[in-house]
Amino acid sequence: MSIDLEIARKATLRPIAEIAARAGIPADALVPYGKTKAKIEWDFIRSQDSTPDGALVLVTGISPTPAGEGKTTTTVGLGDALNRIGTKAMVALREPSLGPCFGVKGGATGGGYAQVLPMEDINLHFTGDFHAITSANNLLAAMLDNHIYWGNELGIDPRRIFWRRALDMNDRALRGIVGSLGGVANGFPREDGFDITVASEVMAVLCLSRDLDDLRARLGRMVVAARRDGSFVTAADLQADGAMAVLLRDALMPNLVQTIEGTPALIHGGPFANIAHGCNSVIATKLALKLSDVVVTEAGFGADLGGEKFLDIKCRQAGLAPSCAVVVATVRALKMHGGVARKDLGPQDVAAVSRGVVNLARHVQNLGKFGLPVVVALNRFNTDTAEEIEAIRDAMAALGTEVFLCTHWSDGGAGAEGLARAVVARIAAKTAAYKPLYPNNLRLADKIRVIAHEIYRADDIDLASGVAKKLESYEKAGFGDVPVCIAKTQYSFSSDPTLLGAPTGHTLTVRDVRLSAGAGFVVAVCGDIMTMPGLPRVPAANTITLNDLGGIEGLF
Repeated sequence: MSIDLEIARKATLRPIAEIAARAGIPADALVPYGKTKAKIEWDFIRSQDSTPDGALVLVTGISPTPAGEGKTTTTVGLGDALNRIGTKAMVALREPSLGPCFGVKGGATGGGYAQVLPMEDINLHFTGDFHAITSANNLLAAMLDNHIYWGNELGIDPRRIFWRRALDMNDRALRGIVGSLGGVANGFPREDGFDITVASEVMAVLCLSRDLDDLRARLGRMVVAARRDGSFVTAADLQADGAMAVLLRDALMPNLVQTIEGTPALIHGGPFANIAHGCNSVIATKLALKLSDVVVTEAGFGADLGGEKFLDIKCRQAGLAPSCAVVVATVRALKMHGGVARKDLGPQDVAAVSRGVVNLARHVQNLGKFGLPVVVALNRFNTDTAEEIEAIRDAMAALGTEVFLCTHWSDGGAGAEGLARAVVARIAAKTAAYKPLYPNNLRLADKIRVIAHEIYRADDIDLASGVAKKLESYEKAGFGDVPVCIAKTQYSFSSDPTLLGAPTGHTLTVRDVRLSAGAGFVVAVCGDIMTMPGLPRVPAANTITLNDLGGIEGLF
């Protein structure tokens, strides 16, 4: 049994009504899913509209490495620490996908004494949100093919069908398929494919919707195909938006759980940050802001992906203005960015830290472009030396940024109190002046170029054949004023996962673009990134099993 799992199982979970009371949520506003998790009803959510908002803190990180950084652990630890020092705080996180749980990571609920619970439920089926999203996505796919089968009244060009099916599992065999084989009774054979559910536009729509009415409107705007004249066909044209909204009604209610220390946590929605916009739901974040003085939320992967999308997509659409950003790093990860192999991370190597800290520095500088004060949370490992830590402090001091050593993995909220006080000080100073990186009225290609220049430090972008024409068609159809969502590798500022550190002089290759009209953005697919991941050579699922007592083993 892993240490994380052992700690989680020894924790005493409080009844969910007790956690709700801490957040000011009455018991009759809960829809319980067992004793320790619940959804929050719409009537209560609506009743909070006139309540003033608390402050919003973004936790993001350096470009991830196999050494690990600990963004979720830091988010949880900071939330606990804020409550320990007397600041009423809540945590707002994404739901884990089954794909990574059974593929690479084996769990995504924090670690050590900075976890959200019940860990096993959250990592697996939780309250069924992802199943509802998958079902709604595939209902639309079925209705689209069914419409064509029964006469194609809308004049859909079968060669121009954009909507793909979804599955919340890594399965590379489904990236490209041919469907409707087996004769005329099964429809018209055509190429099709699956995306992982967390990359589905339905996931993005759920996460960006303000309420049920907005959900249905966004679902209806989703573009599924085109006619021969190039005009778009939407889910509303297929009369699918109502049934999809029915499937998603309960899934749109945010989920309430708790940390080990009893901090209320809203965990809702789960778009990937490397191929989607990487943030928890707008509804959960805005409700948390009504219920607490400070909300700590996380954006997936590095600040160049989840952080940028949080600020350019979610905050822009939802009218959010963060007060502070925290960038998470470890000495071990910075050594990897400095060229050290994973197996050699133990011994002191100040030179490697000094080489790798340029990755952290770039993320800090980038967040400053959005008008946010930034602090660095350095997750402490026993192998870290004073000299290595000092090299990081010196590099950040040159940027005017403080570094705080954090031990919340081993010490819970007590190990992040210094970070919490720094965050509170920056909120109180009111120096944040949030602004998106680019205006809405830029051309779509220019928005991609701005992100490439300003965030990735690329010399230019390279639009593959036909991509520029597709962008122009989106603009002609009235979608030129939406933000862009970059889908690229999480391991590098470039589209090449092997370029670690802080590369410059590269070109961002845009392989394809996709219109997500309901979500309200255009996806730019860069490099070799896949919207349906595959399992690794040795998937985490190999060691996940039931023990003799029926308990789950191997999830961490």
